[in-house]
Amino acid sequence: MKQALAYCTKRVIAGLLVIIPIYLAILVLFKGMKSLEQLVRPFTRLLPQWLPAEQLLSLILVLLICFLIGVALRTKLGEIARQRAEKGLFERIPGYGLFRSLTQQIAGDSNQTVWKPALVEIEEALVPAFIIEVFDDGRYTIFVPSVPTPLAGAVYILEASRVHPLDVSFTDTFKVISKWGAGARELVAAMEKGGNPEPGLPVGKVDAGP
Repeated sequence: MKQALAYCTKRVIAGLLVIIPIYLAILVLFKGMKSLEQLVRPFTRLLPQWLPAEQLLSLILVLLICFLIGVALRTKLGEIARQRAEKGLFERIPGYGLFRSLTQQIAGDSNQTVWKPALVEIEEALVPAFIIEVFDDGRYTIFVPSVPTPLAGAVYILEASRVHPLDVSFTDTFKVISKWGAGARELVAAMEKGGNPEPGLPVGKVDAGP
């Protein structure tokens, strides 16, 4: 009974880790559209009556604002403002730094060095994993995701000799895990092609909480 309860609990948590970010993103999107309806209302007369003009224009405006913010964050002043906001507020939220790095990897940010794909040696096997941080003495904090829900799993601290960083994208590794290991031979090929990294190879650190 306890094992069944533990199994169900883990699966519920894994599902929540997928659903909650999507739900929050949709909630913020609709909230933003609702706030902009009055602003776009005068322009609805320019569109055919059969179109949901207010909702359509509100959505376009929200996406445009998101685009402009994204462009601004790429500037020097935008980067300074983002860093100040993160240090002053967002990094006080437990787990913010870790999930920020995850979303940046999913978005294809090549400058992001955390959540770096790797194959790690656990018992007698090679296991797909992600490097979360590196210790000063060369050890690694490793996240080993479960299958087929990569956002749930276990955390290990391993010696550098057991960790093999891979020169592959985060999304490719994510797909391998979500597909029950289909495509894992490409990960092994990347490890064999790259050779063994030097112990303590720096990959960056993440502040997962205050």
